[in-house]
Amino acid sequence: MRTTVGIIGAGPAGLLLARLLHNAGIDSVVLESRDRTYVEQRQRAGILEQGTVDVLRAAGAGERMDREGLRHDGIELRFARRRHRVDFPALTGGRSVMVYAQTEVCKDLIALQLKEGGPLLFGAEALAVEGAGTDSPRVRFRRDGREEVLECAYVVGCDGSYGVARRAIPGELTRVYERTYPFGWLGILADVPPSHDELVYARHERGFALLSMRSPAVSRLYLQVPAGTDAGTWSDGEIWDELERRFETADDWRLERGAVTAKSVTPMRSHVHEPMRHGRLFLAGDAAHIVPPTGAKGLNLAVGDVVTFARALAHRTATGSDALLDAYSQTCLRRVWQAERFSYEMTTMLHRAPDATPFEDRIQLARLERLAGSRAAEQDLAEGYTGFALE
Repeated sequence: MRTTVGIIGAGPAGLLLARLLHNAGIDSVVLESRDRTYVEQRQRAGILEQGTVDVLRAAGAGERMDREGLRHDGIELRFARRRHRVDFPALTGGRSVMVYAQTEVCKDLIALQLKEGGPLLFGAEALAVEGAGTDSPRVRFRRDGREEVLECAYVVGCDGSYGVARRAIPGELTRVYERTYPFGWLGILADVPPSHDELVYARHERGFALLSMRSPAVSRLYLQVPAGTDAGTWSDGEIWDELERRFETADDWRLERGAVTAKSVTPMRSHVHEPMRHGRLFLAGDAAHIVPPTGAKGLNLAVGDVVTFARALAHRTATGSDALLDAYSQTCLRRVWQAERFSYEMTTMLHRAPDATPFEDRIQLARLERLAGSRAAEQDLAEGYTGFALE
């Protein structure tokens, strides 16, 4: 089997890349180790930056998103029983975000790929990327119990932090930057309308809490818990009680409870792998970088990576110049590090470290007071949350 671009992984990054290449007249093959049902049910991010929304629309994948997604023009910060709203359009010249789950993005892109695009092979487990430093890289993969080879001009690894693509870059050429946090998020899905029409980020002396949603009828809520917590050790009632404590305000706002349909714990870490390119192998999304979910950046960073690659390859096809492909890693990393900074700042401002001192507690409150009292500080948060420019 032969193609121009071999894409490993059918998450939102790989699927969107295949769509962008198809629209540019460039052929590709997508290899995905899981089956279609698993990919379409894999719960991940739910906040799309303005740039991601614009890219999906331009790619022809925005119709259902615009019909069913929830546009959000701000977030609410809670601390010391106070409420403060950050107005995105007023601070960014009209930018906003969209609540639309990754599962739905994947469903839309899969449907388009199967209808109009190149091969999308489910149950195709990538085993290795070979010859990344040559002009003819190959992906060895297993499908239906047999090993096959995909010959490519380029390979893009969208296969996550434990995939084979990153392992194909020689260790002596790489540098990894990482931070592991001593807490995680206990998240629930609940069959109850959201108790607020925008996301609520709460800093509390007992720990962080987040009120989010998946639809007008389904709430997504999170609690900061110690790293390594087993979700099963928390009863539904205990979770709701703790959410109520951490979201408490001085007014008459109330948290609505409902049936919990899913419960899990998400670990928190920051991770960047440099470089994001070796020869004709390019890394995108979680294969190159991880952010804590506080800043809602993971999926959006992956979109930025594949947009950068697709533009660079289209430029080479049109001009014969490798200049943009050669700059891929540097171009992506500028955005990645800004997103890492933003996510780190949001995380450290809102979560209480297990060994936090009274001084550190007061610094957190001072940072939040600054946001509530300074348009410049608010603007910096709003610009970061709605997304950094796609170069």
